[in-house]
Amino acid sequence: MIRELKTFVMVCRHGTFAAAGQQIGLTQSAVSAQIRQLEDALGMPLFDRSGRSAVLNSAGKRVLPMAEEILDLFGRMSIPSSLEDYRGELRIGAINTAQTGILPDTLLRLRQQAPAIEPKLVPGVSLSLFGKVDAGEIDLAIIIRPPFALPKELHAEVISREPFMLLVPKGVKVTSVPELLRQQPFIRYDRHSFGGRQVTRFLRQHRITVQQALELDELDAIVKMVECGLGVALVPQAGLWLERQTEMQVIPLGELTFHRELVLITRYANRDLPLQRLFRSCLLEAHADRA
Repeated sequence: MIRELKTFVMVCRHGTFAAAGQQIGLTQSAVSAQIRQLEDALGMPLFDRSGRSAVLNSAGKRVLPMAEEILDLFGRMSIPSSLEDYRGELRIGAINTAQTGILPDTLLRLRQQAPAIEPKLVPGVSLSLFGKVDAGEIDLAIIIRPPFALPKELHAEVISREPFMLLVPKGVKVTSVPELLRQQPFIRYDRHSFGGRQVTRFLRQHRITVQQALELDELDAIVKMVECGLGVALVPQAGLWLERQTEMQVIPLGELTFHRELVLITRYANRDLPLQRLFRSCLLEAHADRA
């Protein structure tokens, strides 16, 4: 019945039998059959089938949190209780700047303390990695703090706070930050990313209208665009550009400073497991050494 419970939870998360089937590699009819088997076992329907979407009825709403709890407990049954017993894969999600920044030192410390662990790095943007942790597809992720409340099943811990800076091409006369943003072509940090949304809020808060020249999500690519003279940009103090001599002007925001928070996202039920605690410890130690 574990298989049917997993399918039930996926249907609830994705809204339709077809969408859930795409996520778990089943046809819509196979998903429907599994849901019927679960309903037969429980002796009650779980969905209102009057529409095309999978809408939980009152019984389904009551069953959902219990199904998630059962799946969490089942997943924990296969997890060793001590580090010495750990073998196999640890699925780690990480945004690009974490991959090239804090993660290598973290993984080195992890290997020294739990050499039998096989880390699997899953790259992605924050929103995608958040969803993978929520769905149980990866064990944890280093992402930008989401601009919304977390579901109760997830836990977030702040690892670092990265101040935003204004990057200005060489040769451009430095005036005030608002004036530079209004007068110079603007290279925008992708507004759909968590960090890019912070830039959008900053511009709205200070009523700054920019002359957008380009929009992208890769911080080191944004830096390169500024160095080539394409425009100015607001980016957090993160990325490989910090490790080299840059060909641009880096302007602190002073009293206008805002920050991007890097967080470790885990499932709440797993946050105190030995390996989760060890990874967290390695991560914090790596951050302290870089500070």
